[in-house]
Amino acid sequence: MSNTHVTIGLTNPKSPSNVGSVMRASGCYRVDAVRYTGVRYEKAVKFHTDTKSVARHIPLDGVADMLEGLDAETKIVCVELAEGATSLPQFVHPDKAIYVFGPEDGSIDQSVVSKADAVVYVPTVGCMNLAATVNVLLYDRLAKSTQVEMGDELIKKSRDNRNHLIVK
Repeated sequence: MSNTHVTIGLTNPKSPSNVGSVMRASGCYRVDAVRYTGVRYEKAVKFHTDTKSVARHIPLDGVADMLEGLDAETKIVCVELAEGATSLPQFVHPDKAIYVFGPEDGSIDQSVVSKADAVVYVPTVGCMNLAATVNVLLYDRLAKSTQVEMGDELIKKSRDNRNHLIVK
C-alpha cells in the first residue's frame, strides 16, 4: 500500500515474550511503530525477547496515552472480542491506522474503544494469544492489499540463512 502508516498499540502487555513476538511480526509485516501502555513490560524488558532485533528499525515506545500524538489521518482500530465488533474478514483496512490490542488478561480501556473508528475481532472459537492475534491481523491487512510484494526474491531475502529449499 502506498502512503500508508501502521502502528501497533499494546495495552499494558502482560509479558516480554508477547512483546518480542509482536516486534517480530511487526518486522515481517512492515509496521512503522509499536507503542505500549502500562508498566508490566518495562519491569521485564531486561529479558531479550525480540529475537530478530526489530526494535533497532521499528520504534518500541512506552506511552502514557495510547492515542496521543497520532497523525490526524490515523484511524483508530481496536482489535478485541467485543460484542458488536466487525468480523476481520469483512473489515476494510484504512491506509493509516493504529491497531490497538488489549492485554491477554483484560481488555482495551473503554475510553479508547469509545474513540475508535472501528472495532474488529478475529472469528475464532476461543481467544488467541496477543502475538497470534497481531500476526493474523497484519496478515489480513497484507492479503487485502493491492500492492503485495511476491516471488522468489522476497523468499530469498526473508528466509533463514540455512534454508535453501527450491520447489522442483
